[in-house]
Amino acid sequence: MKSAKSARLAAIGATLTLAVLTTAGPANADVPTAAGILQAGAQQGIADGYPASIGMVRSGASTRYVSAGTGDTATKVPADPKAQFRIGSNTKAFIATVLLQLEAEGKLSLDDTVGKWLPGAVNANGYDGNKITIRELLNHTSSLPDYFTSATVYRSYASNSEPHRIWPPQTLVDLGLAQHQPTSAPGQKFSYSNTNYILAGMVIKAATDNDPATEIQNRIIRPLGLHNTSFPTSDPALHGNYLHGYEYLWLGSVLKDVTVSNVQAVGSAGAMVSTLDDLATFDRALITGKLLPPAQETELKTTVPTGNGTTRYGLGIGLYQTPCGQRVWTHTGGILGYVSTWEISDDGSKQVLVANNEDHLQENTKGQTDIQKGANNAFCAL
Repeated sequence: MKSAKSARLAAIGATLTLAVLTTAGPANADVPTAAGILQAGAQQGIADGYPASIGMVRSGASTRYVSAGTGDTATKVPADPKAQFRIGSNTKAFIATVLLQLEAEGKLSLDDTVGKWLPGAVNANGYDGNKITIRELLNHTSSLPDYFTSATVYRSYASNSEPHRIWPPQTLVDLGLAQHQPTSAPGQKFSYSNTNYILAGMVIKAATDNDPATEIQNRIIRPLGLHNTSFPTSDPALHGNYLHGYEYLWLGSVLKDVTVSNVQAVGSAGAMVSTLDDLATFDRALITGKLLPPAQETELKTTVPTGNGTTRYGLGIGLYQTPCGQRVWTHTGGILGYVSTWEISDDGSKQVLVANNEDHLQENTKGQTDIQKGANNAFCAL
C-alpha cells in the first residue's frame, strides 16, 4: 500500500517547526468560490479517468460538497459525497492518536523502544528494535524498509487475487525487514514505510491487550460519533452506502472493480473506511486539540523534514505549504481502488477534502495531480 511516500509528499503535501501556525488568506472565506474550484477539479479528474470524484469545502460552520462521475460503473449511480470509501494511509493519524493518548495516560512513552513492547519483533538483517523508538515509527525515521515493496505482498494485493488471505502483522514486518539492510541509523532521516505503522499497531495491542481497531473504536470513533467510520480486520467487503473502488489494468485499457479487497495486507497502516464528513470531523478534533492534551498535541505537530521542499512530517500527519503560501496539515491515503486527501488550517476553521475511486498503486498520476491542484486552489480561495 503506497500513500504519502516521499514523491507524493512533495507533489501533494501528504499518498506533506514545531509552531502555532497562522494561515494567510482572505478575512472572509469564500466557500462558494472554493467549492466551484473543487468542482472543476473533480470534473477534470473524471476527464483523467476517475469513475468518481467527491469533495468537501468547509470554513467554520459553512460546508459545501462537490461530486462528479459515478460511484458504481455497473448501475451508473451518481457519485454521492456522503458515501464511504477506503481511506488508506489516513488510518495512520488514528493510530498515532491512540498511542499519544496512551502516553498521556502514562501507559507508555513515545521514547520507549520497540523492543520494550515487542521483544524480538525487529531483530533481523541488521535491524534492532531495541534501538528504535515508538516516536521514530510514527514520524517515519525508524530506518525500517517498507514491507509493501515485497513482491510477496505487492503481487497478492495489487492483483486482488487473495482478498481473504490472512496476513499476520509479524509476517508483514518480517517481509519488510528482509527487503534490505539498514541504509541509515534510527532517527537520522525520514523514509516513509508502512512497516512502521504495522509495528505501531502491534505496540497498541501489547500495551492494551486490544486490537488497534478496538482502541480506535473506543477512543475516537464512538466519542466523536463517527457513525460511518470503521476499521475492518477481516471482512474484505464494504457495506451500506459506498463508492465502488476500481483499478486500471493493462496500461489503462481495462477498469476492474476492486471494492472487495484484502484488509489484513494493509492493517494498521491503512485498512480504515470512512466518509468525507467523518474524516473532516476527526481531522478538526485532532488538529484543534480535542483528542489530545497539550503536551501530546505538541508532539503530534513536531515535524521532521522529508527532504522534499517545504513538506514536513509529524506523527501520522504532514505539514505542507500550498502553492499560494498557506501552510496546512494534511495527509493522503492511496490504497487499491481509492485515493483521498485532506487539508486543514491549524485552527481547524478551514478544510478541504477529496476522494476518488480509482487507484492502481501508482503515484503522481495525472488524475492525482489534477485533483490535488484543485484541492490546493480551493483551499487558497478560503
